[in-house]
Amino acid sequence: MELDLSPKLAKKVYGGDGGSYSAWCPTELPMLRQGNIGAAKLALEKNGFALPRYSDSSKVAYVLQGAGVAGIILPESEEKVVAIKKGDGIALPFGVITWWYNKDDTELEVLFLGDTSKGHKAGQFTDFFLTGANGIFTGFTTDFVKRAWDVDDDTAKALIGNQQGKGIVKLDANVKMPEPKPDHRKGMALNCEEAPLDTDIKNVGNVVLLTTKNLPLVGQVGLGADLVRLEGNAMCSPGFSCDSALQVTYIVKGSGRLQVVGVDGKRVLETVVKAGNLLIVPRFFVVSKIADPDGLSWFSIITTPNPVFTHLAGSIGAWKAISPEVLQAAFKVPAETEKLFRSKRTNDAIFFPPPQ
Repeated sequence: MELDLSPKLAKKVYGGDGGSYSAWCPTELPMLRQGNIGAAKLALEKNGFALPRYSDSSKVAYVLQGAGVAGIILPESEEKVVAIKKGDGIALPFGVITWWYNKDDTELEVLFLGDTSKGHKAGQFTDFFLTGANGIFTGFTTDFVKRAWDVDDDTAKALIGNQQGKGIVKLDANVKMPEPKPDHRKGMALNCEEAPLDTDIKNVGNVVLLTTKNLPLVGQVGLGADLVRLEGNAMCSPGFSCDSALQVTYIVKGSGRLQVVGVDGKRVLETVVKAGNLLIVPRFFVVSKIADPDGLSWFSIITTPNPVFTHLAGSIGAWKAISPEVLQAAFKVPAETEKLFRSKRTNDAIFFPPPQ
């Protein structure tokens, strides 16, 4: 059976007045299951509150739009109340409890990409809610809640039954939520739109990497991530992950053409990608993108915290390291053709400007 790599959109799983939770389904995007990758999006309207939860998977969160507050509780640690905004990357290791809140008029949208290899379902996140109609409290009998938390009957019944919402609720405007603390943000979030650029080619493209160096928690998550921005009509060099990592890519903005080449030189995907699309490039497969005139931006996780890539074109392309005689023989071309081939792209590294 041929592998379906075509990009897909998320589908709503649950939600209401406060917002919605959407996910990509492994039955529609089989590479999720094969790669043990989960992908989902949380969208919160004004006063939307995503109830406290933990997950069976480690994740990287990326704020796609808006601003809000995230509560992050690492195991055996105090709650971190973090101000979040568009462009923030947040590492969420196993065992972390989170809640999310939006008090602004603009919708808060957060992308989650993560590893489901230890989860209940391959290619799918399973969240465990602490409160709400489907929360942990509702599963215990009143006497267990009374004994565990040392409360009376009325309090136990309130803890079990007062919150009727599931997953996401809309709070009254007068409800006061914790204010974010500036010092809590340090080490918990990195804004990829404001961070120093790891690669920057003026008027062509740039890259910001999320690694253990600038966000140490990604080491606990076991995933690396990057934000890549291509200017209009620019090209990203064909390349592959040379450490057997999968590339899981969400198109943040714009559109463009994409090709993936796999085993036996077979082009396994040729498509146009647009904002909202998610796609997965298998291990060692070569991928390249060309932005449309409006540019193209994408956020990716790579299934290792410090990924290594090999590029096949450009000044750092692998071809530059191969002996001229080997290239002549491998391509079966004369020396003149090999010299012309080698003489090109001597100044452009990863991104290539539009043709003149």
